[in-house]
Amino acid sequence: MANITRYSPFDDAFDDLFRGFFVRPVSYDAPAGAAQFRVNVSENEKAYTLRAEVPGVKKEDINVTIDGDTVAISAEVKQEKDVKNGDRVLRLERYYGKLYRAFTLGQAVEEAGTSAKYADGVLELTLPKKAAAQAKRINIQ
Repeated sequence: MANITRYSPFDDAFDDLFRGFFVRPVSYDAPAGAAQFRVNVSENEKAYTLRAEVPGVKKEDINVTIDGDTVAISAEVKQEKDVKNGDRVLRLERYYGKLYRAFTLGQAVEEAGTSAKYADGVLELTLPKKAAAQAKRINIQ
């Protein structure tokens, strides 16, 4: 027997509209005036690896802060004056301004072993996991 369902063009629209209300994203909301950027986060037993797309940013303009299990990345894309005398701008589509993204990871990060690389517009962070405190057995006398 074939499964037949009724098509409703509004089902997908309502699903997309309400998806953000019921599913909490991994990241915090960006501060006012700051845009977000795309990030991939993966983990293994020893560390988290975070790859963020931040094209058009100089590495000196990228800030990374770590507070326990929270990692925040902020950057600023500065607009360069590349208009020559007599030229006029017909269209500006590139984003200029502040970028921000923050994550709460499942485990605290060891700040001392953290490393960061920035190449070809991709920031790669290696965030080693902090060793979990072992439960201490207390001898009863």
